[in-house]
Amino acid sequence: MTLRVAVIGMGPIGNRHADMYKRDALAELVGVCDRIRERADAAASRLGVPAFYDVPSMLKALSPDLCSVTTSGYENGSDHYEPTMQALEFGCHVLGEKPISNVVEEAEEMVATARRKGVCYGINLNHRFTPAARLAKKWLDEGRLGHLLFVNMSMWIMNPAESSPYYHIKSLHPHTVDVMRYFCGDIEAVQCFATKAPGRSIWSTAQFNFRFKNGVVGHLTGSYDIERGHPMERCEVAGTGGRFVLEDMWRELTLYPAGNLEKIVYSDPAFGGFHNFENTFRERIHTFLQQVTDGVAPENIDGCAADALTAQKVLAAAIESLENERVVHLKE
Repeated sequence: MTLRVAVIGMGPIGNRHADMYKRDALAELVGVCDRIRERADAAASRLGVPAFYDVPSMLKALSPDLCSVTTSGYENGSDHYEPTMQALEFGCHVLGEKPISNVVEEAEEMVATARRKGVCYGINLNHRFTPAARLAKKWLDEGRLGHLLFVNMSMWIMNPAESSPYYHIKSLHPHTVDVMRYFCGDIEAVQCFATKAPGRSIWSTAQFNFRFKNGVVGHLTGSYDIERGHPMERCEVAGTGGRFVLEDMWRELTLYPAGNLEKIVYSDPAFGGFHNFENTFRERIHTFLQQVTDGVAPENIDGCAADALTAQKVLAAAIESLENERVVHLKE
């Protein structure tokens, strides 16, 4: 059985989603939608599917099983709410782009609606969907790191866009916070400092301190001011039994066992490997299709919307910390 899929929002990311569905045996791409007619028409012509210019018309005509919501908007997330709610209320499974919404109350309503409708709602938290990240999680689950102590995370790209003062924090760091939570669990306290690079009007570089509920302490450095010529992402998790370092999501993972001079290294292979960032989309989308096909319970979907909502609450607390120069404790 294949899932009938439609994509809402036909910018570069929406076209990437659509390409992945066209290549996946679990999906049949049946339509695309964008309120900008030229974008919808161009994607429809390229992909060989009908174009629609509003979500209700598309849902009524196609009755898709699943929708990708890849709209953008202010702070890369303001246009997610309405089409997501329309698709969820129709009874579709939804895979949305990050951030789920930078308005926490909207995100809470979206998650609650999916729960009420009993449908699967995932977010494209694609940085955890690589063989290296899964192997790191396996090592954690096997207890190879012993009692966890700390996590250090960093991620940077050059993004000259100027939006809200907190655009960098809200748009880039759903990924980093999700990766840290994936490995170390829930965060209970946040402290944030930030700076503006020369010529910038937004807080374009930031550092975060976290305390996790299980006692782990963590640090995150993020920036929209550094070119990508070198590795752009690094995650180090350490415990009493050793530590691992994950470089650029898929490129390399190294385990350093405590008291052992031999290390274990996983490297992206020349043949059959990930090779590029685009393939993280392929793996994330295929995982969602597979889990929906297999009837996985909505609350057990990997990278579910509830995870993305929690990440946005952490980032909201970080912004509150930056504004008030204090540690912020997350509410239960």
